Amino acid sequence: MVFVPGTALPLHDFAAPRRIIRRGHRSFLRRMAGVLVPGLLVAVGYMDPGNWATDIAAGSAFGFDLLFVLVAASLAAIVLQSLALRLGIASGLDLAQACRHRYGTTANVALWLLAELAIVATDVAEVLGGALAIQLLLGLPLWAGIVLTAGDTLIVLGLEGRGFRRMEAIVAALVGTIALCFLIELLIVPPDGPALVAGLAPDLKRLAQPGALALAVGIVGATVMPHNLYLHSSIVQCAAPAPGETGKRRAIRDANMGSAIALLLAMVINGAILTLGAGAFHMTGHTQVAGIDDAYRLLSPITGTTAAALFFGIALLASGQSSTFTGTLAGQIVLEGFLQLKIPLWQRRMITRLIAIVPAMAGAILLGDHAVGGMLVASQMVLSLQLPFAIWPLVRASRDPAIMGGLATSRLHAACAWLILAVISLANLWLVYDVVTYGML
Repeated sequence: MVFVPGTALPLHDFAAPRRIIRRGHRSFLRRMAGVLVPGLLVAVGYMDPGNWATDIAAGSAFGFDLLFVLVAASLAAIVLQSLALRLGIASGLDLAQACRHRYGTTANVALWLLAELAIVATDVAEVLGGALAIQLLLGLPLWAGIVLTAGDTLIVLGLEGRGFRRMEAIVAALVGTIALCFLIELLIVPPDGPALVAGLAPDLKRLAQPGALALAVGIVGATVMPHNLYLHSSIVQCAAPAPGETGKRRAIRDANMGSAIALLLAMVINGAILTLGAGAFHMTGHTQVAGIDDAYRLLSPITGTTAAALFFGIALLASGQSSTFTGTLAGQIVLEGFLQLKIPLWQRRMITRLIAIVPAMAGAILLGDHAVGGMLVASQMVLSLQLPFAIWPLVRASRDPAIMGGLATSRLHAACAWLILAVISLANLWLVYDVVTYGML
C-alpha cells in the first residue's frame, strides 16, 4: 500500500465520525462544539473507576500530599493528547496506522499486544467499578455485579448504526452526572483550603513515604492512559479541517483548546475525588481506606447523611458506563490500525469484556471483595508500565515530516514529551525495583 500524506485509511463506520460532520463554514460556537466533544470522549477515560481507586487511596493515606502528582500527570496528559490530535489532523492517520507505516511486522505486533493489554487493564477497572456500583446500590453480590457488567454489550449493540452523535450525547450526559455528584460531595465535605494549597506544591520527598510511590505511579497510569493516545488521534478527525495547511493549523488550534478544556475538567473531577478522600477519611483518622466499597460505607456515618454515599454510588456507576464506550472505540481503532482487521463493534466489546471478566471474577472469588481496591490500583500500574510504548512511537511519528508535512511537532513540544517519557519510565523502574527488592508495593 502506498501512503499519501494527508489521506486517511477507512475505519469502521461507527469509529469514523468524520463522515457525519460536513465540511463548510461554521460559527465559532459550533466549531468549538465539534472539537470539544472529541476531547470529552478522551477525558472520559481519565475519570474511570481506576482513577477513583488510586485517588481515594491517595487521599485517605496521605491527605493532600499527592495532589501535585495528579496535577502534574493531568498537565502531562494535555501535552501528550496534543501530540495525538496533531498527528490525526495533520496526517489523516491515527497512531496505530502511523505505526503500521513506520515499523516492521514484529514491532507492530508487539505494539498491538501492548495496546491491547492496556485496553484490557482499563476494562478490568471498568468491570470492577461497575460491579461495585451495582453491589453498593442494589445490594447484589460482587460476582453478580461482574456478570451484569457484560450486559453493556447490549447497549453498544443498540447504538451501532445509530450515529456517532447519539454516543456523544450519552457520554456527555454521564460526564455531567459525575461532575454534578462530586460537586454535591464537596458541598457536603468542604475541603481544607490551606492543606489543599500545600498539596499542590511539588515535593518529591513525599514520595519516600511507605506506599506513596506505588500510588503515585498508579495516579500517573490512571491519568495518562495509553489507549487514549490511539483514540484521540482517530476521533479528532471528525472535525474535518478546511483544505490546505492553513485549515489544518486552525483545526489543530481549535482541537487543542477543546482537548485542554475537557482534560482540565477531568483533572478537577479527579482532584475532587482525592479531596473527598483527604477530607472525609484522612482528616478523620481513617487512613487505611483503600477500597471504593469501604469509602462508600464510611461516607454516611462520617458525614452524617446518606446522600453522600448515594451520590458517590451514582457517580461510580456513571463512570464505569461512560468509560465503556471509549474503551470499545479505542479497541476497534487499535485492531484496525495495526492489523487492518475489521469486526462488528459489539463483537469487539464482547471479546474485550469477556477477557476482562476472567481476572476480575478470579480476584473477587479467590481474594474476596475487599481485594477489589488493590486490584483497581494494580490495573492502573499496568497502564503506567505500558505508557512508554505508546509515547515513544507517538513522538517519533509526530516529528516525521514524511507523514506530517509542514505540521510536524515543534522541538519544544517534542522535548516536553520526551521529558514526560523519561519521568514516567524512571518512576516505573523505581516501582519495579521496589517490588523486586521488597516483594510488595
